[in-house]
Amino acid sequence: MQIPALAIDGPAGSGKSTVAQAAAARLRFTYIDTGAMYRALAWKALRLKIDLTDEAALTALTQKTTWQFVDNGATLMLDGENVSAAIRAPEVTNRTKFAARAAGVRAHLVALQRQMAAERPAVMEGRDITTVVLPAARWRIFLTAAPEVRARRRQEDWARRGFGGVGGDYDEILRDILARDESDFSIGPLKDALDLAQAGKIILLDTSAMSPAAVIDRVIAIVE
Repeated sequence: MQIPALAIDGPAGSGKSTVAQAAAARLRFTYIDTGAMYRALAWKALRLKIDLTDEAALTALTQKTTWQFVDNGATLMLDGENVSAAIRAPEVTNRTKFAARAAGVRAHLVALQRQMAAERPAVMEGRDITTVVLPAARWRIFLTAAPEVRARRRQEDWARRGFGGVGGDYDEILRDILARDESDFSIGPLKDALDLAQAGKIILLDTSAMSPAAVIDRVIAIVE
């Protein structure tokens, strides 16, 4: 049975967060940034000096952590603290993969994300939403763009957030995106989502030549 949700997947820097948040506001759906939840756990682990390669420690930390989206999803509260800006720092971005790979962490957060989506119509974005978290979502979109475009967008986003001097080099960002693409598209849910999109079972939307406003309008049109 389909559920009234918009699920958006895509690789690093594809603009998922920007598009999903704006679409949620216009549709009056709840916005749920699943990637932010993993980022927040990584941020907390870094602050507590927990070894991010220790899956058992990360899983235990997950059990003692609370996540809450407020302001219609624009703000993430971690244990009651607003971490929306802090979790976007490059040093967090570069370590979030450890939280996302931990099986115990994923099991806990996927269950929580499904619970959130069941409570009210939602726009949920991440890297396995269309295939693992919400495969029964009424609308499923795979959002992508050329690696060079995604690297430039990420660089501009970091500059806006004041992180331009920390890991803001375009060539470095592009190398990181290409490395993540190689990993993401060789095996796993992101590869599965792309395969389904290329088969026409999920809507494939390449935004390389589109402005953010045009992408958001297209997503709204798909839903409406």
